[in-house]
Amino acid sequence: MKKVLFFLIVLVVVSHSTLAQKRSDQNPVTYEELYDEPYAINTLFVQFQPIYGELYTANINAGFGLEATYFLKDKMRFNAQARQAYTRKFDLSRDIAENIKDEENSGLTLEPASFNYYQVGATYHIKDFEESSKTKMFLYKKSYKGDKWASRVPLNTDVPCKVRKIYGARLGGFYFDTSFDLNRVMEAQGKTLQDLEGPNGMTLPTTKPNNSEENFQAYSNMAVGGIYVGGSMSWIKNIAVDFDNKYQEGVDDLILTTYLDILIAPSINVDDVTFQGNTYSSDAVDTSIIGFRAGLEGRFNRTWSWAYGGEIGMRPGLQKRGFYALLKISFPVFSTNLDYSVEAFGR
Repeated sequence: MKKVLFFLIVLVVVSHSTLAQKRSDQNPVTYEELYDEPYAINTLFVQFQPIYGELYTANINAGFGLEATYFLKDKMRFNAQARQAYTRKFDLSRDIAENIKDEENSGLTLEPASFNYYQVGATYHIKDFEESSKTKMFLYKKSYKGDKWASRVPLNTDVPCKVRKIYGARLGGFYFDTSFDLNRVMEAQGKTLQDLEGPNGMTLPTTKPNNSEENFQAYSNMAVGGIYVGGSMSWIKNIAVDFDNKYQEGVDDLILTTYLDILIAPSINVDDVTFQGNTYSSDAVDTSIIGFRAGLEGRFNRTWSWAYGGEIGMRPGLQKRGFYALLKISFPVFSTNLDYSVEAFGR
């Protein structure tokens, strides 16, 4: 009975404290709208990607990139991007291939390729319209510094705003090249290295030339070029308000886009394996020209800012080794409206 009474007393004290905090800290706020113009966004965004990471079953890699996006009013959007691995240590399949090649008497002479990815494309605005919505803004005071901000649950409020929505049709081209571990690829496809045909019916050995107890390892390079076609959905908010009660100004200028693409790669080139001066055909490596991806990207309508993006899907190229998941962070992002003219009036 005493434990129950103690529990009830604690519950009453906590509830009273919570209600008291709500009365003192959760008073309604008023605000003045500074602007709410989802169509008044910058035209050009140029973003450096200091880091990206890619879990690609053919080649796990990480590196840096550069991306640019241009909005042609409310009609179209153009995008170009390029990425490459930092060094060999961040390019897993290339690192494995270099180690195999550097082994004494390996007999393999093909130069391993580093991972590179390039893409250009455009999005046509099938429908570009504006709707009424709400945005959630956090309330922050200048007095909330250090421990004061970290020790409290931030308050938030819903502010009415306009949201611009864009249904888009996407079309573009892509190209990437990479090295890959041939042993793992052949194993995934239910084959062995001995399925690669050499001159006069020769086959690759099953063990290393300098060590009959270890399995023979080989690698190859792949270059894939193709097009993508798909659809996208974008949400654009561009609102700023001035809160009372000594709260800081609230801003929501996020440009968020989701997309789904079909990838078609009519050009897939897998290098032959060169071992001890003989060439072994890569025709036994199964490839696929079809893939798909789903992605998301976000950036902010500011002169200097940051952005993020991610994709998941199946790349065309090697059968059963096409799955990938990509995450990329951009900082800094520079944006401008490319309009530096002003009107002039006679006196």
